[in-house]
Amino acid sequence: MKELEFSAKNVDEATRVALEQLGVSRDQVEITVIKKGKSGVLGVGAEDARIKVELLEDEEEPLSSVDGAEAARMVLSETLRLMGIAATVDVSRSSDPNEPVTLNIEGDDLGVLIGRRGQALSSLQYLVRLIVAEKLKKWVSINVDVDWYKKRHYESLKKLAFRLAEQVAKRRRPVTMEPMPPDERRIIHITLADNPDVKTESTGEGEGRRVVIQTRKR
Repeated sequence: MKELEFSAKNVDEATRVALEQLGVSRDQVEITVIKKGKSGVLGVGAEDARIKVELLEDEEEPLSSVDGAEAARMVLSETLRLMGIAATVDVSRSSDPNEPVTLNIEGDDLGVLIGRRGQALSSLQYLVRLIVAEKLKKWVSINVDVDWYKKRHYESLKKLAFRLAEQVAKRRRPVTMEPMPPDERRIIHITLADNPDVKTESTGEGEGRRVVIQTRKR
């Protein structure tokens, strides 16, 4: 995923410039504020804001063809067999052609595939993507789930985002969420992208990256 830096007189303006130049929408990027900038006094001491923009969907294509989806299902099924896990894999397609195919694993006692905070599931998904990419000779976006764990978790994250947004708008104080992986941060960004009262940005590096929810300036 590509990361680019942009500067402007404030964060909102830098964000607008970044989206315009990249030709993407807000939900396709993750923005990390490097420097918030200063207005200075009569222009003296003014500093531009700087942001880092990460393209969330860079170089990934949704896996939409029947053959590709079946190939992915077979790869995941064989991986589970080699792991000694008895389970079935169902293919689920979204009505949105831009959304990835979901391979949902169903069975009993599959907690080991999820792991702590979904870390094992993320690793399994990455492994399947690598193998499928090698077979199809291109990097594709495949979503791997276990008994719809991710779906339920994402719904919980959306509710949390709405609840925290109300709190921020009411108290006029920013809220910094706990560190999250990229897919979970993206859910928060998308959920609140059109909220007229608050905006989101990411701070931190690596596994310590967090989403900050703060009021919009008017």
